[in-house]
Amino acid sequence: MTLLSTFIIAEAGVNHNGERARAVAMVKAAAEAGADAIKFQSFKAEKIATALASKANYQARNTGASGGQIEMLKALELSDDDFQHLFGVCQDAGIEFISTPFDVDSVGFLANTIGVRRLKIASGEITNAPLLLDMARTGLPIILSTGMSAFDDIEAALGILAFGYTLVSEAPSLGQFKKSFLSDSGQAALRSNVTILHCTSEYPAPPETINLRAMTALAKKFNLPVGISDHSAGIVVATAAAGLGACVIEKHFTLDNSLSGPDHRASLKPAELTEMILAIRTVERALGSDKKAPVESEIETRKVARRSLVSLRPIAKGEVFNSTNLGAKRPGTGVSPLSYWSYIGRRATRDYTPDELIDSHD
Repeated sequence: MTLLSTFIIAEAGVNHNGERARAVAMVKAAAEAGADAIKFQSFKAEKIATALASKANYQARNTGASGGQIEMLKALELSDDDFQHLFGVCQDAGIEFISTPFDVDSVGFLANTIGVRRLKIASGEITNAPLLLDMARTGLPIILSTGMSAFDDIEAALGILAFGYTLVSEAPSLGQFKKSFLSDSGQAALRSNVTILHCTSEYPAPPETINLRAMTALAKKFNLPVGISDHSAGIVVATAAAGLGACVIEKHFTLDNSLSGPDHRASLKPAELTEMILAIRTVERALGSDKKAPVESEIETRKVARRSLVSLRPIAKGEVFNSTNLGAKRPGTGVSPLSYWSYIGRRATRDYTPDELIDSHD
C-alpha cells in the first residue's frame, strides 16, 4: 500500500459513545482538522466477548469497575444504518471512512455494502486467524496494528494475510500460512497491500513504553510500510514518528475528554488534533531528501556568511604574501580561504589597500 505522504487517521473509535449525532460531529471535526481519514469500530458486543470477560485495567479506570466488557461494549455499538449514514457524511466532508471490523459479518458489511477502500486489524485481533483470513480474502489493503505483539506474532499474522491474498481456493493451515509468508507471491502481496503499525496498547501509554525504534525495526524485518497507532498523551510521539518516516499515523481524538467511556482521557481534543496534523505536515516538508546541497536561498547567504582572502594591511606590488599581510574576512565573493596556503610565498601582482579582496589570478 504505497502512500505519498503521511496518511493521518483520526481515530474516533468508540468515542461517539454509541450516539450517531456525536459520530457525525466527529467526522466534521476530523475533516476540519485536516485528517486524511476517520476510523470507527464495527462490532456486535456478543460476538466479541463472553459474559465472563472482564474490562481491561484502563477500561475499568475510565468507565468504573462494575460490569464486564460486554455491558460496556453494548453501550458503544453503532448500527449498520448508522455506519451507512456516516459513510455519506464522510464523502460530503472529503474525508475517508474507515472502520475496524471485529467479526466476519462486519468485514462483509464494510467491504461489500459500504465499499471501504481499506480495512484495519485491531491489535487485539492479531491472533484471530479466521477474521484475518476473511479480511485478506476481500482483496482490500490492510493496516495491521501490532500492540501487545512480538515479531513472531506479527509474522504469523502476515502469513495468514499472504495466504488469504494469494491462495483463495486452498484449505488454510499453519503450514500453508508459513509457506505463503515465505513465498515470492506472498511477499509481493504483502508489499502491495499491508502496512504495519507499531503500537503500545496502554491508554494513555507512558513515553518510556512507546519504543519508537521498534517502528524502524519492523520496517527492516518485514520490508513493509510502517507507521504508528499512538496511544500516548499529547502530540510529541506522533510528530517524532513522522520524523522517523511513519507512513501512517493513527491517533485517538474526542470532542470532550470528560465524557464517560474507555478512551476519552487518552484522546486529543479537536484543536490538539489540528495542531498534531500541522506539526506532522511541517515535519514532512522538513524531511526533504537525502541530498546534501545548499538550497537556493543559501547561495545568496553564502556570499555574506563565508570569507574570502583579503589584504590585512597595505601590500605593494611584488611583495610576498605572508601570514601578517594575508587573511580571511567577509564577504565570500572572492578567493576561498581554502587557497590560503597556495598564496603564501607568492608575490602580489599589484598594490592592495587594507581589506581589499585578493585577485583570483594573483
